[in-house]
Amino acid sequence: MDDFSIQCGQLCSILDAFSIGVITVSPTHRIMSMNTAAERLTGHKKKDVIGKSCHQSFVRDLCGRECKLDQTVHSEQKVFRPSVPSSVPPRGKLHPAASGEKGGEIRFQQYEKHYITKVVSPLYTSDESVVGCIVVFQDHSAFRDLIDRIRYEDRRLKIILDNLDIGILTVDRGGHVTFFNTMAETVTGYSRGDILGRPYSTIFGNESCKDILLLKETIADGKARSNEEGEIITRDGGPIPIRARYMALKHEDGRIVGGLTTILDLSLMYQLKSAIKERYTFYDMVGKDPAMQRIFDILPVIAASDSTVLIEGPTGTGKDLLARIIHTASKRADKAMVKVNCAALPENLLESEMFGYVKGAFTGADRDKPGRFQEADGGTIFLDEIGDLPLPLQAKLLRVLEDREFYPLGSRRTTKVDVRIIAATNQEMERLVGEKGFREDLYYRLNVIRIELPELRARKADLPLLISHILKRLSITKNTRIDKISEDAMEVLLNYDYPGNIRELENILEHAFIICQGTTIEKKHLPPAPLKYVRHEPVGRPVAVIRQEEVEEKDRLLAMLRKYQWNRGHTAKALNIERTTLWRKMRKYNLFQ
Repeated sequence: MDDFSIQCGQLCSILDAFSIGVITVSPTHRIMSMNTAAERLTGHKKKDVIGKSCHQSFVRDLCGRECKLDQTVHSEQKVFRPSVPSSVPPRGKLHPAASGEKGGEIRFQQYEKHYITKVVSPLYTSDESVVGCIVVFQDHSAFRDLIDRIRYEDRRLKIILDNLDIGILTVDRGGHVTFFNTMAETVTGYSRGDILGRPYSTIFGNESCKDILLLKETIADGKARSNEEGEIITRDGGPIPIRARYMALKHEDGRIVGGLTTILDLSLMYQLKSAIKERYTFYDMVGKDPAMQRIFDILPVIAASDSTVLIEGPTGTGKDLLARIIHTASKRADKAMVKVNCAALPENLLESEMFGYVKGAFTGADRDKPGRFQEADGGTIFLDEIGDLPLPLQAKLLRVLEDREFYPLGSRRTTKVDVRIIAATNQEMERLVGEKGFREDLYYRLNVIRIELPELRARKADLPLLISHILKRLSITKNTRIDKISEDAMEVLLNYDYPGNIRELENILEHAFIICQGTTIEKKHLPPAPLKYVRHEPVGRPVAVIRQEEVEEKDRLLAMLRKYQWNRGHTAKALNIERTTLWRKMRKYNLFQ
């Protein structure tokens, strides 16, 4: 129960930020925990209800007459899985046995009525034994009452709307924005001056998108609508996931004069789910650069296919993340994605690691051991740093690509697998093929769908978007909120070349995040590297003189390469760096024979 309690505690903390109440109940109907939002909504203090029976408290009112815990325990089925109503978003359900209700009025003892939405679900261990129950609920009473009373020109209520912690905007019947509150500015990145008077499509994309159609329908017939998984386009050009509600605005005489939209930013929730489950979505990779947009446009089609994918790009550009996104969006998402780093495994272990071995194949092989390809059966295998794969293994990989079968080490029988192959490299594969370092026939087998990720220095316009995205993720993992970056610090971040690409940007921001004790990252919080190499001339102006440190590094690398007759493995070992790092530096200084 310790792990269970920790997980519930983490969930309660997360949902507190969204003013969502959470109560957990033990198998014996004793209240185990409740978060701050639940205390505020029910009027009960945690210390007064913990350990007490839920049947003797307000939880009975929340759950109604049907106890999901009793239904599950008393039924002879091990697992209880009724259907979840469409009002509960599929990605948000707490368990397959959850039961959701769109709304209902509840009175907690002497307190006023609450209009709530709720999800009630049994809780299970990994072997699907019932260990309790959870109730998640959100109060909409005050907001609902406010909307019922709002008048189109009531400035006092607009002041109230401006101070709510949910994004709100209003439009006239023509779809032009007439009100934009402070939280809407925070979520979208637009200021009021940018957005007032402009079409609603400015932040919701083209006129045919679902959110715009829902708002138009609401204005037409006056009926409220919602979109559990909407999307807006921020000022930086990046999409972020939202939950949206749409209501009609009426004049005193009952005429519909426009519409109101509420928006809740779900990007933090998506990033948290991605980090916990390692299942990444299109929202985890951002960029408005044309090269990135072309990749985003074809990703859904690539993910839906079963073709082999080759991802090329310098170290730190996000090849691993892109591979995970493709897998998560594919029909194989429910199966494993197995990663093999071809540069990290010793050559004498690579074959047995990739293809497995049978008992007696070599000294110490006292049992059959499946390889990575067998572990990935039905799913995806990600071959990272494929350019470093030894030639003998390339021939065996070619057979897997052609026939989807191979011989485990020491076996006389072939093993068939159903896997999708995604390969990645930071090397120029065509050059490797020309130098006879990579089989030409294997290269063309891998090069069915080729995606090339650009260096970060080649898409500097994406920096503000990436910085915002990374800071949101750090806010979750570090449980600290950084509100902004000072102009001086931002100037440094925008002018640095990032030889380590996005990975280096992440490291720089995490460093600043840890050092910063306030809510604003200052220049003094940044690590030495970007401060040392920052350009003071305008972005885009060519650098006339190579920095002295780079000249020295280039000479040192060239000397070591010549000493070891251009053997990258021996050179990297002598320099005490990874082969991939050596390759990146060789490309940087164009050090090739």
